[in-house]
Amino acid sequence: MSSFAIYTIGFIIFLGGLIWAAVALGVPGQWVAIGAVILGGLGLITAVTNTRRKDETPATEGEPSN
Repeated sequence: MSSFAIYTIGFIIFLGGLIWAAVALGVPGQWVAIGAVILGGLGLITAVTNTRRKDETPATEGEPSN
């Protein structure tokens, strides 16, 4: 399983817990949905940023490391 998938699954579990807590506290459903969409977007951006591989430039390929 890729790092992105593991990160995404963990964030979905985290988001589910936050949604459950908000509903249990009596937060209106509209605000729970808005918060879930915002946090979902932030989670996706963070997952891509943290699991993205750095592109290698052609100049560094094949050069011996010092």
